[in-house]
Amino acid sequence: MKTAIITGISGQDGPYLAKLLLEKGYKVVGTVRSYRCANNKNFEYLGIEKEVKLEELDLLDMANVIRIIQKYKPDEIYNLAAQSSVGLSFDQPLGTFSFNTTSVNNLLESIRLFSPSTKLYQASSSEMYGRVKTMPISLETPMHPISPYGVSKMASYFMVTTYRESYDLFVCNGVLFNHESFLRSNNFFVKKVIRDSIAIKNKKLEYLKVGNLNVKRDFGYAPKYVEAMWKMMQLDQPDDFIICSGESILLRDIVEYIFNKIGIEKSLIIEDKSLLRPNEIEDIYGDNTKAKEILDWDYDYSFFKILDLLIDEEIKNAN
Repeated sequence: MKTAIITGISGQDGPYLAKLLLEKGYKVVGTVRSYRCANNKNFEYLGIEKEVKLEELDLLDMANVIRIIQKYKPDEIYNLAAQSSVGLSFDQPLGTFSFNTTSVNNLLESIRLFSPSTKLYQASSSEMYGRVKTMPISLETPMHPISPYGVSKMASYFMVTTYRESYDLFVCNGVLFNHESFLRSNNFFVKKVIRDSIAIKNKKLEYLKVGNLNVKRDFGYAPKYVEAMWKMMQLDQPDDFIICSGESILLRDIVEYIFNKIGIEKSLIIEDKSLLRPNEIEDIYGDNTKAKEILDWDYDYSFFKILDLLIDEEIKNAN
């Protein structure tokens, strides 16, 4: 039986990945900063709360990282832990950069010194590319991040490739574009819009406050994206991949689709300047050809169909 460690397992992707690994016959260990931070509701929602072993882990403490690796001798580590909010990174730039880089460096060095056969998946981000001159984005596209979060992810991306090329380790980057699900945290755009729209419909909220809706993003479905993570780790040789839908959607179109689906007036959409970011990418979408060809990753979801699924789940599970 293979053993996998998933850092930051309480977020959106961790529970879906854990469920997939359990179905593949893995022993799954999830790490959290503290047991108080563990979001057991996500595990319960997927019916796996009794099958995942949770461990406290401070990724900024290398001795702690070494202890976990020596204790479980994992075949694979999926590093999903990060300060992952682009907006928050502008308010906490130093903390975002420090955690998102030091945590990865500690994992890489611990693997190099104590468990060189362990494979590492690093969750990278489309935010590394920032403003680009041509699209779709591929791995050859020059990076120009415009947020502290994007800078932190770029630094970790290149540290992973450096360890792979210098120390012959199986370490890889999955460059995931925006991907959504019912387990998404409430502060992320699509989740917030759906929840607030339902609240407006139920007379619990007067209007929806949003930032800049005149930007476009490449959105996908989280349960399908974690499949690509696992497929990367099954290759004979480590490599980096872009995981995306391959097209971008205007945020305004998403909001208006949700309002139409739920049945509320568009006049209740209020654009709030306080929600604008200091720096914004106008449009971004990626090229998933390599993932489809090498990983045999099948993805053909329309994001509006995904929105239908997410809206239905939110309504069904509304308090």
